[in-house]
Amino acid sequence: MPRKLSTIAPDWWDYTTLEDDLIRDAAKLTPRQIEKLARPGFRVVMYDTLEDFYLAEALEYIDAWRVSTPDNPVGICGPIGPTEQLPLVARLVNALEVSIRSAHFWGMDEWYDGKREVSVKHPLSFERADRELCFNKIDKTLCMADENLHFPKANTKPFIDSWEGVRCAVMQGGQGDIKHWAFNDPLPRKGKWKSNPPSAKEYRKLGTRIVDLHPVTLAQNARTSGGGNISLVPQQAITVGPRETWLAEKVSIWQAGAHDSPFGQRLTTLMISKGIADSAVPMSLLADHPNVQFNFFRGGLGTCEVEMH
Repeated sequence: MPRKLSTIAPDWWDYTTLEDDLIRDAAKLTPRQIEKLARPGFRVVMYDTLEDFYLAEALEYIDAWRVSTPDNPVGICGPIGPTEQLPLVARLVNALEVSIRSAHFWGMDEWYDGKREVSVKHPLSFERADRELCFNKIDKTLCMADENLHFPKANTKPFIDSWEGVRCAVMQGGQGDIKHWAFNDPLPRKGKWKSNPPSAKEYRKLGTRIVDLHPVTLAQNARTSGGGNISLVPQQAITVGPRETWLAEKVSIWQAGAHDSPFGQRLTTLMISKGIADSAVPMSLLADHPNVQFNFFRGGLGTCEVEMH
C-alpha cells in the first residue's frame, strides 16, 4: 500500500507519513527513557546546563584539531544552527594557544539563490557566520590557512575533493524541524518517489549537492534566523551529503531544544536506537552509521503532553 500523505506538505515526504504506532511511542518517551535508548554505536549524552552543553560542543573542535599534523591533517565539519559554540571555539584556541594551522574545517551547507551560492554579504550567509563568529576571532598565528576552510559552492567539486587526504574526526550538526542534518531534507513526493520515499540505501548515496528545501525548513530558518521574515530565505541550498557524512569518524548531533521540538528530539532518538532508517526522516538514516552521539540539554527536552497556550 502507498504511504499516507503528509499532513504538512502533501507534495513532500516527511515524518507525518510514518506509522501512527511509531509516532505515539516516540511522544510517550520520558527523558530517562531517552537516555536508555543508547546502544553500541549510539551514545545519548545529557547536559544539565546550557553552559556545559555549549562548552562540550566547542571542545569537540579542540579535541579534533589539536591532534592534526601536516602529515596527518584532521578536520571537523560544523553547522550553523547551533552557533553558540563558535565564539567559544575561538576563545579556547586563543586561550590555550592551540595551533590549528594544519587543521581543516568544512562548513555543512550554504544558501543557493537559483544561480550560485549566496555571497558572504547575504544576511543569512553561513560562511559569513562561521567567519565572523569564529575564524576571524582566532589569532592569525594559530589559525589555519584560508585554503583549509572549505565552504560548499554551486560548483561542488572543490568541496567534494577537499575531503580526500584529510581525516574528518567529527561531523557536528543540529536537528531541524523536518528532522534533517545539514540540509538533507526529505525529498518531494514525485516521479519514482511518488508512492514511497527512496530507500535508506539510495538516500545514503547522495553527496554534496544543490537541494530544494522542504516548506518546514524554510519556515524554521525564517523563525530562527530572520525574525520570521520568510522572504529572506532562499528556497534552495547546497549541502554536505550522506556520502561525506559516512567519511566522518563520528557524527555528533547537538539539541538544545531551540531548533527541533520535544517530539522531534524523541522521534529520531527512538528510530536510531531501534535501527529504523526511513528517508522520510533523514536523521534516522544515522541508524546505520557506526559512531553517532546525540547530545541533549535536559531542560530543552520538554514534553509532548497537550498544553494550550
